[in-house]
Amino acid sequence: MKCLVLGGGGFIGSHICDHLVAAGHEVRVFEKVGLSKANVLHLHEKIEWMEGDFLNPDCLRGAVKDAEIIFHLISATIPRDSNDNPVYDITSNIIPTLHLLEAARSAGVRKIILSSSGGTVYGIPRKIPISEEHPTEPICSYGIHKLMIEKYLFLYHKLYGLDFAVMRISNPYGERQRQTGNQGVVPIFLSKVMHGETIEIWGDGSVVRDYLHISDVARAAVMMTEARLPKKILNIGSGIGMSLNALLAEIQKVTGLAPNVRYTSCRPFDVPANILDIALARDTLGWGPRVDLTDGLRATMEYLRNIGKDPAVS
Repeated sequence: MKCLVLGGGGFIGSHICDHLVAAGHEVRVFEKVGLSKANVLHLHEKIEWMEGDFLNPDCLRGAVKDAEIIFHLISATIPRDSNDNPVYDITSNIIPTLHLLEAARSAGVRKIILSSSGGTVYGIPRKIPISEEHPTEPICSYGIHKLMIEKYLFLYHKLYGLDFAVMRISNPYGERQRQTGNQGVVPIFLSKVMHGETIEIWGDGSVVRDYLHISDVARAAVMMTEARLPKKILNIGSGIGMSLNALLAEIQKVTGLAPNVRYTSCRPFDVPANILDIALARDTLGWGPRVDLTDGLRATMEYLRNIGKDPAVS
């Protein structure tokens, strides 16, 4: 099938491209102008690379042409900064997605697969693990905009028959994830430990999250291309919770290095625990995680060690 990966040059998108190509699909990547192609350089002869502005409806119409499946991975904000400017969060994510849905409907696209956020759409959990039936009460604008996009996908399916699937992803980590910035604690922690730098943790380190290796995320995404799902929304996680302190202990075991940690005040948008119930994905998609945390940390550590040796990914 002809697949369009919006944000295919990024961390999650590049791994989905790997799996799509391996499965024999045609792949077109849509990315913002000037973005580095490093993450997909190894696929340069096997994919089509298109640059444009996600906020420009004309660019979106060009991107969706002839596409059968669309993977929507683009977000202009992250949970940490989304509450700073909710208006920007809406205008940069919701409005262009509506233009995308219109373009997809007009172009005869079969299905849209959305990368949503299992870590933010549910809000503070009433029950652990969190199933797809759990109330959705996000406490950050990022979670609200992801939930809004899910609702618009439902609407376009109801009105126009545009099929869709939603991956409510936990905390993906792995190779090609940035080791700097405000998102992705695994590569950030690993890099700081490997370089003897201080790790800053918001709160006392008791916050529990569900960490999933990126290869398992990509595999789930590709499985959704042809799956006829009775439920359109699936949690995609490990189903296992781990505190930040326990994660640091596992990193110390893998690296053989003791982390230097500084604890600071907790953040108002951080929920105390988030562990996804993945039973529905197992039962309806036949999917489950294959990479355990120890092996995933080792693979990520080796990647971080090697990126300085390979100019293609530096």
